[in-house]
Amino acid sequence: MSIKDILLHLDTATAVTGRLDLTAQLAQRLGARITGLFVADVAYPSFGGDLGGGAAIAEAIASMVADVEAEGGKLKPVFEERLRRDGIPGEWRQVEGFTARLVATYGLYADLVVVGQPAPDGPETSGAALVEAALFETGRPVLLTPYAGKFKTIGTRALIGWNASAQAARAVHDAIPLLAQASAVTVLVVDARDDGTHGEEPGADIARHLARHGLNVSVRSVASGGLAAGDVLLNEAAELNADLIVMGGYGHSRLREMVLGGTTRTLLRQMTAPVLMSH
Repeated sequence: MSIKDILLHLDTATAVTGRLDLTAQLAQRLGARITGLFVADVAYPSFGGDLGGGAAIAEAIASMVADVEAEGGKLKPVFEERLRRDGIPGEWRQVEGFTARLVATYGLYADLVVVGQPAPDGPETSGAALVEAALFETGRPVLLTPYAGKFKTIGTRALIGWNASAQAARAVHDAIPLLAQASAVTVLVVDARDDGTHGEEPGADIARHLARHGLNVSVRSVASGGLAAGDVLLNEAAELNADLIVMGGYGHSRLREMVLGGTTRTLLRQMTAPVLMSH
C-alpha cells in the first residue's frame, strides 16, 4: 500500500504543532498530500436559571461557536504556511459538528489518519471516542502522536508488537511505507505460545516477510513476568529508543459501541512514541 493522502486532525491541544511537524515530515517522505481537518465541536452546557429567554441562550451558543471557530482561524495560516514552506500539497477543512463522527467520515477518503493522543487533563470519553472512531470506522491505519515530547524522526527505529493476529498483520502491512527508511525494525513477541498459533517460529515468519520488503528486521521474544503486554511493549520501546510502535488495534462490541482492548488502552494512556494502529 502506498500512502498518498493523509487526513490530519488539528485541534487546540498544545501538542498540535508537533503533530503537524510529524505529519509534514511523513508527507514529504512519502510524496503525499495532507488534508488538515479542524472541527468546531462545541460542548453545549445545560442552561439553568433565568437567562433572559431563548434569544439570550441562542446568543450565548453563537458566542461559544464563534470562539471555537476563531481557534480554527488561528491554526489555518500555521497549517498553510507549513505546507507552503515544505512544498506539500494539501487543503484546509473547517467544519462544525461532532469531532469523532467527522474524523471518521473524512477518514474514509484518506490512506492514513493522524490524530493526537488524548491529553491527560482533557475529557477522557471524548478522547477515547475520537480514537475509536478513527480506528474502527474508517478502515484505515491510524497514527497516534504523543501529547508530550518532540520527535524529529518517525519510523527509523521501529518496534512491532506481534501476536500473530489478523489485526497485527494488518498493522504490519499498513506500516511498510513508513518503515522504508528504517535502520532497524524489531518484532517483539510477548509470552509466545508453542501451540502453533504464532507460527513454526514465533516472530520469525513475519520477520522474514518484512525482510523480503528490504527491511533490516530482528526478533525479540520476552516473557512478561506478570506485566501487562502493553507495559512490556512500552518498556521495550524505551530501551530501543523506538520512534514508531506498530500494533493491532483491538476492541469488542458492547451496546453497539467499540470498547478499546487492554493493550490498546495502555498504549493510548502511556505512549512515549508515535503509534501506528490498524484494525
